Amino acid sequence: MAEFTPTVPARVLPAVAVRDLPEPPRSTWRIIGPGLVGAGVGLASGEFILWPYIASQVGLVFIWGAAIGIITQWFLNMEIERYTLATGETALTGFSRMWKHWGLVFVIMTLCSNLWPGWVTTSATMVTYLTGSGQGSVRWIAIGMLLVIAIGLTMAPVIYVLLERVIFVKIALVATLIVVAILFAINADSWLELGKGLTVGARFPVPPLDFAVLMGAIAYAGAGGGQNLCQSNWIRDKGFGMGLYVPRLVSPVTGQEEAVSSTGFQFAPTKENLARWKQWWRFANVEQAWTFAVVSFLTIALMSMLAHSTVFGRPGLENSIGFLKVEGQVLQGSVGTWFGVLFWVIGALALFASAMGIVDYTSRLASDTIKTVYLRDKPVSVNRVYFYTVWAMALIGIAILLAGLDQPLILLVFSACFAAVMMFVYSILLIVLNRRALPEALKVRSYRLGALIWSVAFFGTLTVIVVIQQAGKLF
Repeated sequence: MAEFTPTVPARVLPAVAVRDLPEPPRSTWRIIGPGLVGAGVGLASGEFILWPYIASQVGLVFIWGAAIGIITQWFLNMEIERYTLATGETALTGFSRMWKHWGLVFVIMTLCSNLWPGWVTTSATMVTYLTGSGQGSVRWIAIGMLLVIAIGLTMAPVIYVLLERVIFVKIALVATLIVVAILFAINADSWLELGKGLTVGARFPVPPLDFAVLMGAIAYAGAGGGQNLCQSNWIRDKGFGMGLYVPRLVSPVTGQEEAVSSTGFQFAPTKENLARWKQWWRFANVEQAWTFAVVSFLTIALMSMLAHSTVFGRPGLENSIGFLKVEGQVLQGSVGTWFGVLFWVIGALALFASAMGIVDYTSRLASDTIKTVYLRDKPVSVNRVYFYTVWAMALIGIAILLAGLDQPLILLVFSACFAAVMMFVYSILLIVLNRRALPEALKVRSYRLGALIWSVAFFGTLTVIVVIQQAGKLF
């Protein structure tokens, strides 16, 4: 053990400690959770709004974009998890080891993306469809939701446990909606169009959709932006790999907090440790593939098919989130009043759960980076920084809503474009981090390295095109 010299850079942050890699669980079921949390939080703007909106406007001809986005994000998630499994540190901490302020850059970009509360106004808007209270009440409902989210996240003894339970309930509700939709609402034409959208019928629609909407849909297929980076935090709280040695995030009010920094550990590449690594790596890949990638794609495809079966080609359809109101009304007429109400109820609850997840992951990224890099020698815990960040997000979101910025689709497109820019940058950093900071046996290589290069090219191209397009609208 003493002969092993850690490969993680120690120029900016203290060197990691050397410890053996913990034994992996004997059953995969024990580690199911982070992928479902990632998929569950992602079952929001993309699955309920952007992709069904595209289906309502141009049909299912662009569904191949969802497949590309999700597969790309699966590879990204696994490279984010690779570093955390090997060190117990988050990817942002790894980036900060290369340059002190990289973590802060991504925290600021995530905050810029998520401070605009399009993710909570969507839930509030669907509540108005149920209550008939009108668009004017959206901001007040959204403000109430922000307060409930902040209280919930800062009072839960172990925050990840609360989030996991909320997301599991949400996924069960969405699954119920999908099963009922398959039985009563999705028609044969939509199944045929889905097949075409994945194969010979695939084309790139331009009118009547703005390229920013399409880019946002790809970026938010599955997760997107800072949410992918938070896979580090979630698997660490679940006890994956070297993350088992790092304390979990708890409430500073009801939990037992520790004022510790989040620098990590590294294991010597012995025969025993590498054997454990192979098991952890296989478990993590399987967990992400089935709970994140498969769940995300099926939800996007089926929710898009539901929109296609109900409102595609309908004259006078709103070029906004209002299509969800029309979709619910069509379901009430074609299936029964009960199904339209069920659609809005589950949609509102699911989007509320996603809003909670978005506040959580944004605050996790911010608190981990601030404590680890900037406050590591201060007597304040990461839990308390998390508490302050959650309430700052809630209060700023309330201020934005009071200022009158409560149009969900506009805010979601803005956020999604930020997400694509982030993914372009951290795809590059993941290549550098997982090639330079890990031992030879753990480095990213082969087709996985190729997938990261593809991610750089893909999100880089989308970013450049949208920047040029939006700049052209300004002049």
